[in-house]
Amino acid sequence: MIRTLSILDRSRTREGHPAAQALRDTVELARTAERLGYHRFLVSEHHSVPGVAGSAPTVLAAAVAGATSRIRVGTGGVMLPNHQPLIVAEQFGVLESLFPGRIDMGLGRSVGFTGGIRRALGRDTADADRFEEQLAELLGWLDGSQRAHPDVHARPAEGLRIPAYVLATGEGAGIAARAGLPLVVGDLRSRARVAEIIMAYREEFRPSPWGARPYVVASGTVAVAATTEAARRILVPEAWAVAYSRTRGSFPPLRPAEEVEALPMSPKERELYEGALAGHIHGTEEQVAAELSAVAELTGADELLVTTSTYDRTALLDSFARLARLTGLTETADGHPDGRADGRANGPADPVGQSAGPGH
Repeated sequence: MIRTLSILDRSRTREGHPAAQALRDTVELARTAERLGYHRFLVSEHHSVPGVAGSAPTVLAAAVAGATSRIRVGTGGVMLPNHQPLIVAEQFGVLESLFPGRIDMGLGRSVGFTGGIRRALGRDTADADRFEEQLAELLGWLDGSQRAHPDVHARPAEGLRIPAYVLATGEGAGIAARAGLPLVVGDLRSRARVAEIIMAYREEFRPSPWGARPYVVASGTVAVAATTEAARRILVPEAWAVAYSRTRGSFPPLRPAEEVEALPMSPKERELYEGALAGHIHGTEEQVAAELSAVAELTGADELLVTTSTYDRTALLDSFARLARLTGLTETADGHPDGRADGRANGPADPVGQSAGPGH
C-alpha cells in the first residue's frame, strides 16, 4: 500500500455554479485534505478551458497556502513552455518566502491545446521541445548557477530550497531522470505503460543536488464509496465531459451523474463515455485497498497523487475521507497528521528527505 497520499485539484467548474465557486471549492478541499492528513495539495494550469477555472496556479497556490497551515502546497503543474523561467522562479520565491517549507514546484511541458490558445500565449508546439533547456535555466535561477544573464538575479528565489517535480510521460520522464528530479506520472488506467516509464526513469536517474535518489509520484483517479455503484457514479460527470469534448471539441462544466445517465447518446458518444469510465480505481474501501496494493506492487511508487473530480462535492469529500482511512492517514481537528506539530508524518517534505525550511 502507498502510504503517502496527495491531491491534485483542477478547479473543475460545475453546471449552474460560477467559475469563482470552483476556485473556492479548491481552497475548501485543501482545508479538508489537511485535516484528513494528506501530504500535499497541488493545483493545475489550464487556459481557455470552459470546464476548468484553474488558469493561474501560483496565484491559487498562494490562496491555498494562506488558508491552510501544515499541508504542503504546490503546482501540478506550471506549464513551463508558457512562461519565462525567471518569472516562474520569482513567483515560487515569493511563495516560499511567504510559506517557508511548504511549497512544491511541479512543472510540465505542455502548451495550449489549440492553435488559438497558443497564439494568445505567444507560443507554439515547438516550445515544448525546449522544456529541458528551460528547466535547467529555472533551476539555475534558484541555485544561482545560471550564467546566461549576468548581473540578473531571481529575487527572492535565489538560494531558497524549493523542491521541483516533473510532470511527464515518455520523453519527459527521461528529462526528470537526467535532471535528478522526482517524477509525477499517470494515469493509472494504463498501469503497464506507467510501470515501464517508472522503470526507465529509475534506470536513467542521475543523483543531483535536487534529488539523491529516484522519487516517483503515481497519479490517477480514485473513487471510494459505500458501494461499487456509488463509487462509479462519482466518475460519471468527468467521463461524460471527456466524451463530450472528443465529440464536440469543447470541455464542458460537470453535470450531475443522474442527468448524465439519463442523456441519449450516439453510439460514438456511448463508446467514448464507457471508455472514459473504464480502468479507474473505484469501489468500496476493501476493493480500493486491493487495487492500491496492486498498484504499489507494480510501480513501487513513493506517493499517490489523486486527481478525482465530480459534480457532487459531498460524495467527493466522503471519497477522500474514506481513502484517507483505508490508507492509514489520521484525521485530526487541527490538521496536524498523527498529531505531530511538523505536519510531516505522511512522508518526506521533499524527495531528498529534508525539511526544505527557509533558505534550506
